[in-house]
Amino acid sequence: MKKTIVITGAGGGIGMACGEVLKDYKLVMTDYSESIVKKVTDQFTQQGFDVVGIACDISKKSDVEKLKKFVLKQGDFGGLVHTAGVSGSGQNPKIVFDIDLVGTDIIIDAFYEVAKEGSALILFSSIMGHMVPPNIEYDEALRNPQQEGSYKTVLSFVDNNADIMYNFVKRGVQLLCKDNAFRYGENGARIISISPGVIMTPMAIKASEEHPEEMNRMKKITPLRRNGTPEDIADVVQFLLSNKAKFITGSDILVDGGILPGLMKST
Repeated sequence: MKKTIVITGAGGGIGMACGEVLKDYKLVMTDYSESIVKKVTDQFTQQGFDVVGIACDISKKSDVEKLKKFVLKQGDFGGLVHTAGVSGSGQNPKIVFDIDLVGTDIIIDAFYEVAKEGSALILFSSIMGHMVPPNIEYDEALRNPQQEGSYKTVLSFVDNNADIMYNFVKRGVQLLCKDNAFRYGENGARIISISPGVIMTPMAIKASEEHPEEMNRMKKITPLRRNGTPEDIADVVQFLLSNKAKFITGSDILVDGGILPGLMKST
């Protein structure tokens, strides 16, 4: 029997690429919009994938609960790839906090109940999360994003700036991954985060057109002298879901072409 893999943010560049390499599984594709879900599932069905879809707002516990129940009806749960999220660009800091961090915490809690031996939960952080130094005060809030007052605590460190909030919540994703490794391990399940570098999704392609100088600078400080592709990320996801990664948990995996040291030097 095929194992079932859930992909959140299925309509995004990375979500789509992850789906493309997981043809050996039954896929549950989810996104915030029913129309996006239908478009994605129709496309994958035409390519011969075993796929179903359901809309889900990951920042709402009731929606995630519905998603979990839907997934349980699909058969043998193999894992979840949580690509859903927003960038800081043009956003309100609260939206970034709620979707990228609170939503991740809700997903972790909900799918802990169905995670079992051999399954894996893959979260998405960012190289920008590595740019935020440890701090007892905001780290406690990032570790407990659903707790009352956590948002206000983090907001006091980010100058009401959504881009900076994005960096902080991506550190929070890394902390949630580490904090939940033992809990998931009790079920024989794994939890891992991935920190991509500059990945040429539609959003990044637009940024490169609007800010070519900055994108070229990022390439120059990347040892591999290129930006990443969604397929670069998908290949790592495929490995992490497989039995070949059965001793990897509680870790953040950098998939950044080696840019992080250069990025830290330049700031």
